[in-house]
Amino acid sequence: VQVVESGGDSVQPGGSLRLSCAASGFPFIDYHMSWYRQAPGKEREFVATVRTAGGSIVYADSVKGRFSISRDNAKNTVLLQMSSLKSDDTAVYYCKAEGQFTHREYWGQGTQVTVSA
Repeated sequence: VQVVESGGDSVQPGGSLRLSCAASGFPFIDYHMSWYRQAPGKEREFVATVRTAGGSIVYADSVKGRFSISRDNAKNTVLLQMSSLKSDDTAVYYCKAEGQFTHREYWGQGTQVTVSA
């Protein structure tokens, strides 16, 4: 099983980034896919999720209207498009897969996003 995030970078406030999560080794279509983040000295927090069948989406209030999550079941990938970035968005961003029936979880190693002038 592999869950690998990429796309983290340093950007200025107001900028944009697109994070990607590539998954393998499990039936991707049967897994809800989510993004979480952890800022220095803080607990890991939920960012967004895109569910399996139907693809319903939920966002944290802090990113609603600025971030967009999507999944490509043919490529086993999940994207997080981030815009209007703020310094508070600085964190390590993690991708999580959760089985819709098994509730088994797989996490990636994270990718660093830094928003700074």
